[in-house]
Amino acid sequence: MSAALLCFNLNAFSQDTNFWIFVCFGQSNMEGFPGIQSQDKTNVDERFQMLAAVDFPKQERKEGNWYNAVPPLCRPSTGLCPADFFGRTMVANLPKNIKVGVVVVAVGGCKIELFEKDNYQSYASNAPSWMKNFIRQYGGNPYQRLVEMSKLAQKDGVIKGILLHQGESNTGDKEWPEKVKGVYDNLLQDLNLKAENVPLLAGEVVNADQKGACASMNKIIDELPKTIPTAHVISSAGCPAIAPQQLHFTPAGYRELGKRYADTMLPLLGYKVDDAK
Repeated sequence: MSAALLCFNLNAFSQDTNFWIFVCFGQSNMEGFPGIQSQDKTNVDERFQMLAAVDFPKQERKEGNWYNAVPPLCRPSTGLCPADFFGRTMVANLPKNIKVGVVVVAVGGCKIELFEKDNYQSYASNAPSWMKNFIRQYGGNPYQRLVEMSKLAQKDGVIKGILLHQGESNTGDKEWPEKVKGVYDNLLQDLNLKAENVPLLAGEVVNADQKGACASMNKIIDELPKTIPTAHVISSAGCPAIAPQQLHFTPAGYRELGKRYADTMLPLLGYKVDDAK
């Protein structure tokens, strides 16, 4: 092989340190509740990309490939989610040479147990049929699909953080922080990451000020940094929810929540909103 061809091959597969990847997982609010407004389908900066974790036939997206991050980001039938305006806010406040990518794997209604790599099978086998359909779309193992897609993403960029929105189905479970720590630790190990370089951002469920059906869970979510020192909790206060069920956010609620994830992540990466404009 000639030196020139060898150099080309190395460059073709080199990791771009200016492509920042964020791994996103959880339940229905990380999927995005169905219903995407037309205003959210336009003006998505090409510097914000999504790695398809499943095939999106209608959107002509293939699993394992990067695309402009026009919603939906999780699966073909899902909606706007926190990752949408997280990514948009990030690229709006980062230098123009930095791109942002998200990998989103989420299953509506699931407990955190579905992402426990050694215990997921017992949980999945007893899941309701509608949830099993979502799980099947991830090859029967959402955690493994998240890892596989994240490893693909690492070939192109650098994982800078993990975003979580989950908890409604674990409401009242005081062991939830420890369970999340187990999933976080597994992700760090399986993706060869260090906690100090990859913070975990966890969003609150619909807040009590919006009459959230699971708002009591926020007291437990707020305890997460005591279990995971590199965890940060994203407040949902004031983020509008869909009535009457008060479980999911409205599009406006997802936009605001996503911005808050970014407002927390940017300083952790050495930037503030409106920096580097």
